[in-house]
Amino acid sequence: MWQRLLLRFLVALSAIASVGGFLWMSFAPPPGMKATRDGVPYFTPPVVHPVTGQPVPVETLVQHYKGGK
Repeated sequence: MWQRLLLRFLVALSAIASVGGFLWMSFAPPPGMKATRDGVPYFTPPVVHPVTGQPVPVETLVQHYKGGK
């Protein structure tokens, strides 16, 4: 009988920890989850290339002007 209660307690504890961790990461994310290592915010829409009209990811522009790749 006590095994069943212990198992229910462990299941409830893990569910609370999972939901709590999810809510914590949703409302107070660490700085590393808000922007890339180059400082470009996540979910930034691409910009339009002035000559071709094609979308260009902002990360590509950052790498170009930083001298990478």
